[in-house]
Amino acid sequence: MQNQIFELQYALDTFYFLICGALVMWMAAGFTMLEAGLVRSKNTVEILTKNIALFATACTLYMICGYAIMYDGNLFLSGIAGTDALNNTLVADALATSAKNGFNGDAVYSAASDFFFQVVFVATCMSIVSGTVAERMKLWSFLLFAVVMTGFIYPLEGSWTWGGKAVFGLFSLGDLGFSDFAGSGIVHMAGAAAALSGVLLLGARKGKYGPNGEIRAIPGANLPLAALGTLILWMGWLGFNGGSVLKLGDITSANAVAMVFLNTNAAAAGGAIGALIIARIIFGKADLTMLLNGALAGLVAITAEPSTPSALQATLFGMTAGIIVVISILALDKIKIDDPVGAISVHGVCGLFGLMLVPLTNPNATLLGQIAGAATIFTWVFISSLLVWSIIKVVMGLRISEEEEYQGADIAECGMEAYPEFIR
Repeated sequence: MQNQIFELQYALDTFYFLICGALVMWMAAGFTMLEAGLVRSKNTVEILTKNIALFATACTLYMICGYAIMYDGNLFLSGIAGTDALNNTLVADALATSAKNGFNGDAVYSAASDFFFQVVFVATCMSIVSGTVAERMKLWSFLLFAVVMTGFIYPLEGSWTWGGKAVFGLFSLGDLGFSDFAGSGIVHMAGAAAALSGVLLLGARKGKYGPNGEIRAIPGANLPLAALGTLILWMGWLGFNGGSVLKLGDITSANAVAMVFLNTNAAAAGGAIGALIIARIIFGKADLTMLLNGALAGLVAITAEPSTPSALQATLFGMTAGIIVVISILALDKIKIDDPVGAISVHGVCGLFGLMLVPLTNPNATLLGQIAGAATIFTWVFISSLLVWSIIKVVMGLRISEEEEYQGADIAECGMEAYPEFIR
């Protein structure tokens, strides 16, 4: 009877992991549609190519070495292709543990399902970089950076956080009270740090800022597509946060999953409302792009801890993040950091905000731990990314030519257009 209960729990937790992973994979479509909607039509094909290629790159590099670095501390994971590394060879031990805990203890699931769930997080982190450097970066320079980011930079900082390893062997973030439930800092702020380092070397799009420092809006070509992308991300985020519970096969875990889903949705709604209201106050109009970024800001902020707040707290956290993201986008524009989709503000600023909120509802987290964790993640990712971007800039260049930028990255990088004219 115990074996049957264990097998049912194992199957349920594995299936839940895989379904949540599929939802997170669906977020890749959300990022693709959001970015394609917020860039000019002449850069659409390049954005689509970049997002699908980065997803494939992330899946491959994380399989080859990233997963091993993050959780085993090894450069390469032997037997990655379906042998001992991703097969459960310790099922008997898992059964004994579950029996001892009355089948209400640790999650039990296929290691392959864990890899799948983790790899789509890596792709999410890299997707954040894509929108920030849009419309002026060389495609192959971006993909070369994606190789290093997904195969080494992200996995190493992940090993210090979710992997439980000491930071360069010096100190443990867990011992300091650092907590990041689903990755406000580990995934989102890390992606923003990498993006910021790239943008500082890349510079702004031509025509974005005038000779006297005036800010010129460059509207996206397809706002319905951007809205669709946001709603896809909103839906996929339920798997992002919900799957991070890691378990569904008992009453306590099922209740936790339900609360995480509830709070994730509530924070997104609060973020959208907060951004809409502050945009109306500042601009005198309802700004759709700020509304979309507000919803995403709420989602990023709640990701650090979606299980312990009440639904009202989650809504207020999200609403505050929605206000912060509008102010941040305007502030970055003031200092001439050109971010076509607002990703640095959404994922970086609001990712940091989310980390700082955790001790308010989770007594196991400390403010010192959150600050140390945020500083470690940002410093490592920013500096290592800046080094990699700099090397790529010297070796092959980062930016397309001024003529190619005027013509559009679609023709320059991909040789085709997303919206070709009809010729009779």
